[in-house]
Amino acid sequence: MIVGTVIKGVGGLYRVRLDQEYNGEEYVSVRGRGAFRYEKTLLLAGDRVELEPLSDGGFFAKKILERKNSLIRPPLANLDYIFIVISSKKPTPSLFIVDKMISIAEHNKIEPVIVVSKSDLDSEYAEEIARIYKSSGFHTIVTSSLENEGVDSLLDYLKEITKQNSPICAFAGASGAGKSTLMNTLFPRLTLETGELSEKIERGKNTTRHTELFPLSELLGGEYNGYLADTPGFSLLDFERFDFFTLEDLFDTFREFGGSEGKCKYTKCTHIKEDGCDVIRRVSDGEIEASRHESYKELYITLKNKPKWK
Repeated sequence: MIVGTVIKGVGGLYRVRLDQEYNGEEYVSVRGRGAFRYEKTLLLAGDRVELEPLSDGGFFAKKILERKNSLIRPPLANLDYIFIVISSKKPTPSLFIVDKMISIAEHNKIEPVIVVSKSDLDSEYAEEIARIYKSSGFHTIVTSSLENEGVDSLLDYLKEITKQNSPICAFAGASGAGKSTLMNTLFPRLTLETGELSEKIERGKNTTRHTELFPLSELLGGEYNGYLADTPGFSLLDFERFDFFTLEDLFDTFREFGGSEGKCKYTKCTHIKEDGCDVIRRVSDGEIEASRHESYKELYITLKNKPKWK
């Protein structure tokens, strides 16, 4: 059986990295089987696929192996870690956008890692953001690309999670949050040796509209596994246009609410304003961060008012 990982896809043609070389090739071009079109099934970057060789030397994907998750925007499958970059200043950080990203990640069983960038611009607020997310149960790292603060810690964490396993990782953040600068600092080969990588995986010049995976073995060294996803669509997440999850799912996307199941006065408690709500009590007692609860309330209202039609 020939199995590989979809690296990118453009115009119905997909680039797949094989688990094992086939006729000396590590990367092959692949088309999806015709039935995919009738089933309205799209191959996504990150998909694990079973391939069938063709008589002309090409391949087609005959089966998509079971997905851990799949995202609509950006189109990406089997994401394991999302590094959410939030600046301490310039642009003014939005904790609500971060919390929205976290909720989407949690619902899709993706581990969020919070990266506070530009700490040199406002070190006090950077530490406050870090405190909020650490107390909410997330691995959090404070960085400054300018002063090289926290970059080694972030790189060590990346190496730790990719040495034993083979995860797909992505960096996300609002425009101007410093995501690109941080990625270039972490992965010099991404910019300094683009030519070599392009030759290996045939990367096109214009990739801003397509999600693409880069093997971490080529970015960090041969002993590391998994992929880094170059994802153009992770800066804006719109609940009104995209079906990330429903109102009924919202509570479970706030991991720190977990100890409150069944402890509220009312069975159908919305955790917004009810008397006897255990979540509200814990916010008042400082067990749950007030900013996180504010984000929950805003997301609740958005999802409640979302039209039901497709």
